Amino acid sequence: MNYSKNFIHNSFRLNGNSFTNFTEVLNYTAKISNDVFLFLEEWFSESNSVIIRTSGSTGKPKNIELQKEKMFNSAIATGNYFGLKAETTALLCLPINYVAGKMMLIRALTLGWSLDIVQSNANPLENVSKMYDFSAMVPLQVENSISYLDKIRKLIVGGGVVSNPLLIKLQNVSTDVFATYGMTETITHIAVKKLNNFSPLKTNFNKSNYYTTLPNVSIYIDERSCLVIKALKVSEKILFTNDVVRLISDTQFEWLGRFDNVINSGGVKLQPELIESKLVKVLEKPFFVAGISDQLLGSKLILVVEDFISNTQELKIDIINNMKSLGVFTKYEIPKEIYFLPEFKYTESGKIQRNETLSLIGF
Repeated sequence: MNYSKNFIHNSFRLNGNSFTNFTEVLNYTAKISNDVFLFLEEWFSESNSVIIRTSGSTGKPKNIELQKEKMFNSAIATGNYFGLKAETTALLCLPINYVAGKMMLIRALTLGWSLDIVQSNANPLENVSKMYDFSAMVPLQVENSISYLDKIRKLIVGGGVVSNPLLIKLQNVSTDVFATYGMTETITHIAVKKLNNFSPLKTNFNKSNYYTTLPNVSIYIDERSCLVIKALKVSEKILFTNDVVRLISDTQFEWLGRFDNVINSGGVKLQPELIESKLVKVLEKPFFVAGISDQLLGSKLILVVEDFISNTQELKIDIINNMKSLGVFTKYEIPKEIYFLPEFKYTESGKIQRNETLSLIGF
């Protein structure tokens, strides 16, 4: 299937309504959602591209121009990979302001899905009574929807890291759940990894499963061990990321963390995401680690916990002792300071804004 302007698959349905042309789609969406209408008005315009704003979770938000043909190709790739053909029932519960929400619309238009739109909030399935073949969520939505996930047959999760406690909960749901790797520049995901419902031969879900690239995607690493992506079907440029990875094969990789988050403490390089993956065994409250300026070490490791407590000194001692007793932390991975905040700063998708949160402490 090749891209053509104003294309609408004849099986496309939106909230149960069918359409014969794009004007009917625009007239309908103008009544239900201004954000959906404005995006589709741009999609059906004569321009060959659309402007999409990034979420700002890994840097300052910015506008990116995406070619409509590349977005069309991305929709086809998702449909082929997950076997989502015409008349697939799908639920859009993500904000339409960002690429993930917009691509749910484009997939439905392109592949002929029956798409329902519900309000994007922290618990989107609470008032949903229907079953759906496919949906996409951020981790915060998945966490709050655990008891309702059986309403979705296949679910992709993006916009943040799936925590280990959430991963454990997902082993008890029937929904096939996949983590996605991608960014606005790659028009959502270029790689996925299965999070649950493994075969009996795969029992260590946390370590035996890696991201696998979609077809027509090539990957390698640069001198920083950061992922480089060549996916000409969805991006005209070779993309040099700041994601530190370990290559497993030509089509598989393990994500380790962000290069721009690496802490150089006294000459020892610390990857916050790796430390945080161990800390989930110690802390139940939201937290993150970071590096702050230090005269002796250059940067020193700190731990920031979202909790409102009075006796912080006693809890600090308990945390340090628990970390040491586990035997999985090196001496360099033990934080030099621990701070508590009653509330973190978050993005719309539920990701912690580290720098903005650190500014609340005064860093």
